[in-house]
Amino acid sequence: MGGFGSGRKAQRDCTGDYLALDVGALAGAGVLNGPARGLAWEWKRNAEVIAWVRMVGGADSIVLDYKTRRSGGEWEPMRYPVRIEWTACNYGGRRPWFLCPAAGCGRRVAKLYAGRLFACRQCYRLAYPCQREPADERAVRRADAIRERLRWVPGFLNGSGGKPKGMHWRTFYRLRTEHDMHADACVLGAAARLGFSVRDVLGD
Repeated sequence: MGGFGSGRKAQRDCTGDYLALDVGALAGAGVLNGPARGLAWEWKRNAEVIAWVRMVGGADSIVLDYKTRRSGGEWEPMRYPVRIEWTACNYGGRRPWFLCPAAGCGRRVAKLYAGRLFACRQCYRLAYPCQREPADERAVRRADAIRERLRWVPGFLNGSGGKPKGMHWRTFYRLRTEHDMHADACVLGAAARLGFSVRDVLGD
């Protein structure tokens, strides 16, 4: 893979730290439609190609062909198949999945992450980016998502709004309660990081 692996750590914690192959993107590009040779799948940053992998495509498997290295060492050629499995969708059609090629795995996954081998998130023990968020930042994101659904002004410090037209009252009360719970978690989490106690925030 062109330039891939140079200067990388052996392992990182988050999916966002790795380049990934998305089976849905390959299917959308026609890679899985039938025998196709000489394809080069590229990753770009600021319009510049930073890595690529050659592949032979097919409906039942693809063969990946690239070079990798660790910490500036010698380039190592890699070539191996990745099996594709198809499942039926609820409303017609089929959906493709990778079967992770790592030894002893074989999980059915939508993405494979690039290390020495393209493998699944579980094999590399990767977390999703949201799992590294502090609890109060996660609460902010969830509160804002509810505010958007309720059509309130963004930002929980702007206070609560009314019930959107057409929404059932039961749904509105449930969402408002969830919003207030997340808003409280935002305030308490931020206060804790600043060294304030619950009593300082809530009063006696």
